[in-house]
Amino acid sequence: MQNVRLLNTGSLLELSRRLRAAGGENIRQSMHRRIRRAAEPLKSDLQGSIRGLDIRGEGRRPGKRGGPSPTTRPLRASIADAIRISVRTGASPGATVWIDRGRLPADIPMGLVNRIHDGRVRHPVFGNRRRWTQQNASPLWWDRVVRAHQPRINREIERIVDDVRRRLE
Repeated sequence: MQNVRLLNTGSLLELSRRLRAAGGENIRQSMHRRIRRAAEPLKSDLQGSIRGLDIRGEGRRPGKRGGPSPTTRPLRASIADAIRISVRTGASPGATVWIDRGRLPADIPMGLVNRIHDGRVRHPVFGNRRRWTQQNASPLWWDRVVRAHQPRINREIERIVDDVRRRLE
């Protein structure tokens, strides 16, 4: 699973330099806001994708006991809440959509998120490290959503760059 970078580096970098030279703080704020707005649907779809991700287990075998989950938060909702957008208009302009490790609960390591992305999660049964189980999920949930949004985002970024160029001329 990779961070998503929404940028046309050369065009945005050149625009960022011209904005600084022109002192166009209002134009820079507008560009920042528009880039964020272009990335918001991607963030929303990523959150919806992980919240609706089907994670299946083997099921309980006859005669096996169950019990309450040792965690207090839903796994998929916690991951969805950790998805963030960062927009920069300075030296390396662009936007990044990523899962913020600092926003994940302590009992959900980033390695678990990566294993869910790979489609296979192996974990102890209710915290018992002597008994393990495997659950399967649809692999590459992040990549599928990003690929679906890529053409729209590229068009939006090109439109934003063209508009800002026109305002600077």
